[in-house]
Amino acid sequence: MHPFQYQRAESTDQAVAAVAQNPGATFIAGGTSHVDLLKEGVHRPTLLVDVSALPLQQITPLAGGLRIGAGVSNTVAAYHPTIQQQYTAVSEALLAGASVQIRNVASMAGNPLQRTRCPYFRDPTQACNKREPGSGCAALNGYNHVHALFGASTACIATHPSDVAVALAALDAQVQTSGPTGPRTIAFPELHRLPGTTPHLDTVLTHGELITSLDLPAFAGRSHYLKVRERASYAYALVSCAVALELDGQTIRRVRVALGGVAHKPWRLHKMEAMLAGQVPTEKLFRTAADAAFADAKPLAHNAYKIPMGRNLLVRALLETSGLRPLAGPAGTAFAASVGGMAGQLAGPR
Repeated sequence: MHPFQYQRAESTDQAVAAVAQNPGATFIAGGTSHVDLLKEGVHRPTLLVDVSALPLQQITPLAGGLRIGAGVSNTVAAYHPTIQQQYTAVSEALLAGASVQIRNVASMAGNPLQRTRCPYFRDPTQACNKREPGSGCAALNGYNHVHALFGASTACIATHPSDVAVALAALDAQVQTSGPTGPRTIAFPELHRLPGTTPHLDTVLTHGELITSLDLPAFAGRSHYLKVRERASYAYALVSCAVALELDGQTIRRVRVALGGVAHKPWRLHKMEAMLAGQVPTEKLFRTAADAAFADAKPLAHNAYKIPMGRNLLVRALLETSGLRPLAGPAGTAFAASVGGMAGQLAGPR
């Protein structure tokens, strides 16, 4: 057992100071992911600073948008009326993740900060640059069927596991933080880093910097989240997709698209977004755009199946968001499917 100290923070400033002055300290809120890492011996902090009691658990209007406190539980956010109606992809992504019991405890800031589910990262007997910089990457020549298609490096091919992070990236959310040098705002798509030569650095947050809220901008369009996983529940995405679509009559005024399960961070498809803007939605257009979106994919030995699966999932998400195809079922069933169901179709011929 690795000994560590525990401290319950009474204010944001106290929490920030406690972590900033101790190189081995880290924040903990719901602990649904963090405790797993402690049990597995992957993370060995000297101090845990509990921020779960801080007044960061409100959802409030903000300039036509919404401010979600960092401590709001995934369940509360998923069923919040404004999030369900105005930011549907966020609600869908939250409901597609984990179990009810975990969602009841997991926090909105903690979920996007969870670390990769790469099995080599979570096995201390395996080489992993993310867990132990300079040790190598066992996944490169291992069983890499869940690993990245985009943005990887020879140092790390892991993917980011969060569902709601994909929706937040597509909706251009902003992250508000409090840190040793004061508050700052981070565009959500810029929160996570690509591995490069420093895969152990997951985000741009500095040591001791605490997320205080996630801000959703005003949005009057439609959004949708779809996910394919290996079993019907309690599994992470093989590929997922979030779409935020704004129409001007029958024309696409603006669209934002992010993929999950394919990169070290939620993968925004900026070129595809530019290709679709000003166009009239059609299935042919969406298929052409999806082909272009995956043109730069770099499959590994065991994950090439993600390319046709991702293309077809992307087309389906765009068709359903634009209204060209009705949703497959009520919220909670349409957006998540197992390999035994929808995924078999998505991975097959088009």
